[in-house]
Amino acid sequence: MRTYATIQLLGFVFQLSFPYIFVFHQASAAPSPIIRFPGDVSPKTDKELAVQYLNKFYGCPQEKCNLFVLKDTLKQMQKFFKLPETGELDQNTLEIMKKPRCGNPDVANYNFFARKPKWENNQITYRILGYTPDMDSETVDDAFARAFKVWSDVTPLKFDRLSEGDADIMINFGRWEHGDGYPFDGKDGLLAHAFAPGQGIGGDSHFDDDEHWTLGEGQVVKVKYGNADGEFCKLPFFFNGKEYNSCTDSGRSDGFLWCSTTYNFDADGKYGFCPHELLFTMAGNANGDPCKFPFKFQGTSYNSCTTEGRTDGYRWCATTEDYDQDKKYGFCPETAMSTVGGNSEGSPCVFPFTFLGNKYDSCTSTGRNDGKMWCATSSNYDDDRKWGFCPDQGYSLFLVAAHEFGHALGLEHSDDPGALMAPIYTFTRNFKLSQDDVNGIQELYGGSSEGPGPGPGPVPTLGPVTPELCTKDIVFDAVAQIRGEIFFFKDRFIWRTVNPRSKPTGPLLVATFWPDVPEKVDAVYEDPQEEKTVIFAGNEYWIYSASTLERGYPKRLTSLDLPPDVQQVDAAFNWKKNKKTYIFAGDKFWRYNEVKRKMDPGFPKLIADAWNGVPDNLDAVLDHNGSGYSYFFKDWYYLKLEDQSLKIVKVGNVKNDWLGC
Repeated sequence: MRTYATIQLLGFVFQLSFPYIFVFHQASAAPSPIIRFPGDVSPKTDKELAVQYLNKFYGCPQEKCNLFVLKDTLKQMQKFFKLPETGELDQNTLEIMKKPRCGNPDVANYNFFARKPKWENNQITYRILGYTPDMDSETVDDAFARAFKVWSDVTPLKFDRLSEGDADIMINFGRWEHGDGYPFDGKDGLLAHAFAPGQGIGGDSHFDDDEHWTLGEGQVVKVKYGNADGEFCKLPFFFNGKEYNSCTDSGRSDGFLWCSTTYNFDADGKYGFCPHELLFTMAGNANGDPCKFPFKFQGTSYNSCTTEGRTDGYRWCATTEDYDQDKKYGFCPETAMSTVGGNSEGSPCVFPFTFLGNKYDSCTSTGRNDGKMWCATSSNYDDDRKWGFCPDQGYSLFLVAAHEFGHALGLEHSDDPGALMAPIYTFTRNFKLSQDDVNGIQELYGGSSEGPGPGPGPVPTLGPVTPELCTKDIVFDAVAQIRGEIFFFKDRFIWRTVNPRSKPTGPLLVATFWPDVPEKVDAVYEDPQEEKTVIFAGNEYWIYSASTLERGYPKRLTSLDLPPDVQQVDAAFNWKKNKKTYIFAGDKFWRYNEVKRKMDPGFPKLIADAWNGVPDNLDAVLDHNGSGYSYFFKDWYYLKLEDQSLKIVKVGNVKNDWLGC
């Protein structure tokens, strides 16, 4: 096995001389200018995106990917993702193309997979060559160990970590072109890739360090010193009557950022300092010593971390006053507000900052047409034009690694949307390996030697199975019309259709569109006033504008004026007849005024008293396109109600009438 050397020269160069380019949208009010940020990736046209996507993942040759070849390859891609096989570059297809995903192809590519490769030895070694500055090394180590355990739990495989020398699976982080001929693409898009088992680069797994690596739910900040050394920040936390969502220097005069390690600092007093170059450095050769400012490098004095002398964009510092003499250095850790992407190489946000003459005290999406939050990394963007994207929930290193290690063991991408080996990244809070993944890995390596032996009867499933619409009756958790399409929700899956008489396409994961909601929802409807999607689960509800969660959500049901004893709703819909929203729970219902943002007086009422023939404990309610009819779903059947007369005009079978079975 050839050692895969730690990569340092990645050729990551920004051009900083772009002029401002203003694009004004037609509107009745004064428009906000959209500018081109220096160092930002220019957006591709839909055709450019499609050609690049199909060339990379479906073998459509870039130089020959004309309209005819493109149409056939598009159908192949649409079939893989269970979309209507139109061969047209429609909105649903583009949505999938824009999702973050694995860099491995969906159609077998022999540079990655040849003749079902596998490791011949069940004792497999791995070595971590480099780390991301987004998390401490112990958290990264743990994420990788748990990712390997996903596969060892269901196979005879055992994974041993090496600290030096050659290993079967060499793990590293890199940016753009990082030495293997398969470059990354900056923030979002391609997250990682891995090679199939084999000699040389076989099994190696690479992660794009332009991503914000977390455990999927925001920054993972391990504190130093204080009275909670080694514990993790609790975000948000409460201090002096105010809630903080990131590390802060409030209450201190030395500028060091700190956080509480419990929610209520005022009550518990547990805290530590957030990563900062004046506390410690990472890697390098200085054993974690803090930066020394100012320091001299090639005759120039530096008062902060720098990327000078490097081509990979990583910030570093000297840990003595004179690097030229002592050659002692380390990499600067990501701080609580370190940026991602942009042109500042990870420098932290500076607040307040000036942008187009206005002051901003927090991250903003002003100036962008993609809704992404950004900040300046100096006090005046107009003068310095230094910026980066603000940290978000990030990508779960554990989930992405578990997927990539599946490739490193010989698995290709799965067209089962519920499988770990599906190519699109979706965050799952309570992860469990799907039966599709179990079947795939056990076909290569067999079952776990520690599991129960074979017995009489059918083989039990070990993981969740993606449901199929027509094989048995499915009781849906919710049915809703959103942006002109009907969505059917069941557990963590959705199906959708424009025409209720045709079979819905899918399934897809709910998290593909609404990543923050639980895996099982109770009710969904679209707010017609603002065309926003409202999703209920348990005693909370979420509001989305397209796929973006509105700030401040989820909220408790009580904020809708529902009583505290209502811990779950059964169904909700907006009735086109009066433009009011009806919320059902048990044998009662409430009526909500979307314009006034409050419940109408006189509610709740009993369902039996107001909706003749409609049962209690509903599963879903739908008003389809203002057709004059409303549909009430219960178990395997539905009731069609004429809105004008409030009479039930049909009782039908959901599977036959709505699913095209």
